[in-house]
Amino acid sequence: MAAVGRWRAGMALLALLALGFGRVRAEQTEEHLKREHSLSKPYQGVGSASSGLWDLLGNAMVMTQFIRLTPDVQSKQGAVWNRVPCYLRDWEMQVHFKIHGQGKKNLNGDGFAIWYTKDRMQPGPVFGSKDNFLGLGVFVDTYPNEEKQQERVFPYISAMVNNGSLTYDHDRDGRPTELGGCTAMVRNLPHDTFLVIRYVKRRLTVLIDIDGKHEWRDCIDVPGVHLPRGYYFGTSSVTGDLSDNHDIISLKLYQLTVERTPEEEKRDREVFLPVVDNLKLPGMEAPLEPMSGLALFLIVFFSLVALVFAIVIGIIVYNKWQEQSRKHFY
Repeated sequence: MAAVGRWRAGMALLALLALGFGRVRAEQTEEHLKREHSLSKPYQGVGSASSGLWDLLGNAMVMTQFIRLTPDVQSKQGAVWNRVPCYLRDWEMQVHFKIHGQGKKNLNGDGFAIWYTKDRMQPGPVFGSKDNFLGLGVFVDTYPNEEKQQERVFPYISAMVNNGSLTYDHDRDGRPTELGGCTAMVRNLPHDTFLVIRYVKRRLTVLIDIDGKHEWRDCIDVPGVHLPRGYYFGTSSVTGDLSDNHDIISLKLYQLTVERTPEEEKRDREVFLPVVDNLKLPGMEAPLEPMSGLALFLIVFFSLVALVFAIVIGIIVYNKWQEQSRKHFY
């Protein structure tokens, strides 16, 4: 009986410790589902002109169990976009999706993208949405366009932050501008497939759950990512000569409440253009800090002094030349 009593006491202690640990984690990061930025069954009002929070574009269709961005048909493109801009500081987007079709390996395409961008509802060549975008794109690319590369296995997930000056390189599968990525075998699976995009304290992470084990696996982890607030969430897809069904089952956005130190508050100040720290990509350099009033005054002052000095030297040289000319004449 004493042993049983000690066992019960030990189990109670473990339960208390677990509860305390859970509370600590809850205090560090709290999650709140934001329905105005989320999309789930029964998809009420999606695509409605007068009501609803989401718009359909192109060939996207609302079905009973999913929203089909593109059917398994050539040369189709579709998208669904949130109507409400997101002003959250820290957030997590959970994407439940399914990619399937009749095509065999490397005879399918092209994939889909999840967006957090300034512009919405603009079709284009980047997985069905516009190029030179402002914001974040996470791409689930199912077809390799770059024939010579051998080290990358498709399907492949990658991320890109754009300040509007970069072009997505289709011929190289976006390699010149990607922040990171991972292989993800997501086609024609019998179980659910999930992807999570998390943006916390200027750190962008992407995790995947595609093995049917209900376990998250790391894919992308990039610190120093600065995204403006007030952009729109959306997802789009495109097919070309090859095709697939690209289905979105749900998009769930969670507001994350995290504590920040004063140093982190200063570091995470508001930005107006997307930028990534210490990333050497063409056109992605951080904007220069504006000059102070004193620095501007000193530059103008010394410029004027240099100009006056040059004028004085010029006058002296000119007078000497005239004097020499007169002597030579006489």
